[in-house]
Amino acid sequence: MKVCMVIPSYWARESKDGWRAGDAVYDHPTPLDEDGTLLRALQSLDVLEDKDFQVVVIAAATAGDIEDRVEEKVAGIIDEASRTAGVDIKLFAPSHLGEIHGLLQSRGMDEYVPLLQLRGYSNIRNLCLFIAHALGSDLAVLIDDDEVFEDTQFIGKAKEFIGSVVGDSTAHAVAGYYLQSDGDNRTMKERSPWMEYWGQYKVMDEGFDRIIWTEPRLKETPFVFGGNMVIHRELFTVVPFDPDVPRGEDIDYLINARMFGFPFFLDNKLSIRHLPPPKSHPVWMQLREDIYRFIYERAKLEGQVEMEGMVRVAPEDLDPYPGRFLRSDLEEKIEGTCRLLSEEYLEQGDTAGSEEALRNIELARTDAVPKLDPFQRLCELQKRWQELMEFAGSDEVRTRLMCRK
Repeated sequence: MKVCMVIPSYWARESKDGWRAGDAVYDHPTPLDEDGTLLRALQSLDVLEDKDFQVVVIAAATAGDIEDRVEEKVAGIIDEASRTAGVDIKLFAPSHLGEIHGLLQSRGMDEYVPLLQLRGYSNIRNLCLFIAHALGSDLAVLIDDDEVFEDTQFIGKAKEFIGSVVGDSTAHAVAGYYLQSDGDNRTMKERSPWMEYWGQYKVMDEGFDRIIWTEPRLKETPFVFGGNMVIHRELFTVVPFDPDVPRGEDIDYLINARMFGFPFFLDNKLSIRHLPPPKSHPVWMQLREDIYRFIYERAKLEGQVEMEGMVRVAPEDLDPYPGRFLRSDLEEKIEGTCRLLSEEYLEQGDTAGSEEALRNIELARTDAVPKLDPFQRLCELQKRWQELMEFAGSDEVRTRLMCRK
């Protein structure tokens, strides 16, 4: 079973330049003048006993004008890590994507170019799947660069159940989970009033208690962690990530997969240490992206129609998380949460933050509401993705996609 581990690495302008309007928004991209976490992640590969796999690092820049520098920076980190990691590590950067775009255009396949982009979480996850398939892999193992391997048997566990029959289903997708830096896997110890009202962390912990910390070891799950996912070729050549989702693309992918008849399973022995740096954007912005995400996903569920080969998914099927944010009371949750967050900002003397928090209420009623039917868009996207992946599996693409170090 051929395995390709794909690790996206997000890079921003130098610290002195900060974030500029128009730059992509990621939780904690590394400024170009800092070392970041990628080298640490790659060096931790050395602990793995099974090294019979390939690693590809995707170099993602927050802005087009720094792409060349990001590519050079990441290439240097890969060179350093390759001395001790004991595995084959390759780079996929904007220049490689340009070659793939050029190949598609030369074959008159311009309509598929938008499916492969280096901007936005979902697009970059789709590149993870595309690369794995183009390199002839049976499994795509998705890892993030702010994690470290501690379990020497990680690869063996990642391969253990994939493709096996579990109950009435085949496990084409297996997710692991994160071990937090302090050893406590609760989402957050202290929660302010707005967090308690919103309830996201509470239901996440409820889900973790129900799925991760109970037997049996492998069970169907309503949530996944994007930085610890194992996806079989029979799934990733059929179902893509949805580029219209601003964040939470991992759980949205679970929803997409389930709609096409591929349930996700969680292995409570498949863990990785998560050591993220602080998030670089204000709370009101992070909450805004969650609001857009939940409204979009709810519309996707509500727009389902009977289609051959597809499975209808209800919010209750995704309980406790994210299901409880995909019901009719979502707007009520949003309004109450944003008013409490606004008050918190005012107490801190941050009037701009307070106004942005309140603005989320209006955006939830207007801009966040999808203009087009998300379910129909997913069905159209899936057809084009499957066609693209048929081309991606060709020798021509595989030869072109020899990711240089």
